[in-house]
Amino acid sequence: MSKLTIYHHSKCKTSRDVLDLIRQSGIEPVIIQFALTPLNEEELRSLMKATGGSIRDILRQKGTPYDELDLENPKWTDEDLIGFIMEHPILMNRPIVSNGKKALLCRPIETVLELLKP
Repeated sequence: MSKLTIYHHSKCKTSRDVLDLIRQSGIEPVIIQFALTPLNEEELRSLMKATGGSIRDILRQKGTPYDELDLENPKWTDEDLIGFIMEHPILMNRPIVSNGKKALLCRPIETVLELLKP
C-alpha cells in the first residue's frame, strides 16, 4: 500500500477519529496540519484534482468565515475560492486523506476504508 497523507485538524473530532482508524489499520500516515501550515496553491490544486471534485466540494461552512465571505454566492470562481482557502485555511473541510493518486473527504469517517483496501 502506498503512503497515506491526512490533511488533519486536531481540534476536529471527525479528523481525530479518521486518524485513529488509519492507525488502527497499522498505518502511520503523514499528517498535514493544514490550519497551522496552509497548503500553497499548487498543493491545493493537486489535492482538488485527486478528489475528482470541485473546490466547492471541500468548503467548510461551520466554524469558518464562509457565511461572512458569502461563499455560497455563485459569483465566486474556483480561482476566487482557492484564494479564500489559502487566506483562510480553516475553510478547507476535513479530514481529507490521500494515497498519492486518489483523495477523499472522509465524512463520514468510514469513507477512509476505501483508501485502506490493499
